[in-house]
Amino acid sequence: MHRHGGLQISDQDVFVNVVGGVKVTETSADLALLFSLVSSFRNRPLPRNVVVFDEVGLAGEICPVPSGQERIIEAEKHGFKRAIVPYAKVPQKPLPNMQLFGVKKLSEGLTRLWKTLINRRSDKTV
Repeated sequence: MHRHGGLQISDQDVFVNVVGGVKVTETSADLALLFSLVSSFRNRPLPRNVVVFDEVGLAGEICPVPSGQERIIEAEKHGFKRAIVPYAKVPQKPLPNMQLFGVKKLSEGLTRLWKTLINRRSDKTV
């Protein structure tokens, strides 16, 4: 997190709790988990209408996960308005009610999240 996310947490014990009954069996939770950690340490809530999923590599690269397009479509059906996705997987045809932000690195994703999404006063937060 320090090198690619600008957050020094190596001196912290970090515990992650997921909702009862949910099993995390794939890497699609990587990016969301890292965004949650940064949100917690910066004491800034994440926007409610943004969906985030994808794998984060050791070099901070954002890697697509299987069924990414289907996940975005399903998120749109559930009222999400924005998604942070791997740059290589941004669909050619835009979705009518979903704004997609393609990123290549964790640092880009965090910049997009904080500067573009959270700083907008109209965004509701959790």
